[in-house]
Amino acid sequence: MILGYSRMRYIAFVTDMSINTLIRRHQNAFRYFGGCPEEILYNNMKQVVIKRLLKQEDSTLNRQFEDFAGFHGFRSILCWPYRGQTKGKVERTVQFVRECEACPWAQLHGRDQIQQPGRFEWTSRCNNVNGKVHATTNEIPFERLKKEGLSPLSREYIIDKINLRRVQKDCLISYAGNQYSVPAEYIGKDVAVVALDSMLAAYYEGKQIALHRISYQRKDMVVNPQHYRRLTLKQTMGTENVLLDQGKVIDFPLKPSNLSRYDEVLYD
Repeated sequence: MILGYSRMRYIAFVTDMSINTLIRRHQNAFRYFGGCPEEILYNNMKQVVIKRLLKQEDSTLNRQFEDFAGFHGFRSILCWPYRGQTKGKVERTVQFVRECEACPWAQLHGRDQIQQPGRFEWTSRCNNVNGKVHATTNEIPFERLKKEGLSPLSREYIIDKINLRRVQKDCLISYAGNQYSVPAEYIGKDVAVVALDSMLAAYYEGKQIALHRISYQRKDMVVNPQHYRRLTLKQTMGTENVLLDQGKVIDFPLKPSNLSRYDEVLYD
């Protein structure tokens, strides 16, 4: 990753190109830079965009990466296809890596060993190149970094235990065989679901929108009546509905009805 104004570079070798690996490297880069930029340019990689169309707004982005971008508040910009000059800064960095002695070393010993302590420290190499005068700006990237205008990092995006769920029309999301409610305004949106200990939290663009106790039953419905308040706030006569004014209610488990007695009546 290279920053457009300061020309600060962050370089790391990886052994796979999964979405989780890409997110981890982004987080490492943000920590190295000391913040997150407002926009990041991408070369239409499948980890970012699933279906690329002529216009970016018509393209289908990767749901998990889109949630990650929303969490940190940066916008993903897609390069025009087959237009290499759009990402010239990155191409120059690729040339820098190829010229580095790490590449033949990696081919000989295996790329996975590059990340082992004491083998090859890419942070020191980044510090070295970022501490030299850049040929284009005639300034030192570390010095220009102070004017980059990065957003500070205040939270850590959780990767390993995260799941994406689409909110259904009944304000429910599914998790481990049960259903949990989220506020009505998120119907049709994809939310990130994180399970920690005995609690299940739902996030949208980094904001926590729901918190439930995890049910260990099967086919349970765990709802918070406040999530439906937007749908039931006004009755047909314009009278405010006060039935949901239960501020202390956190969860209200609803178990499915036992319909076996109807079978006995019908088939006896």
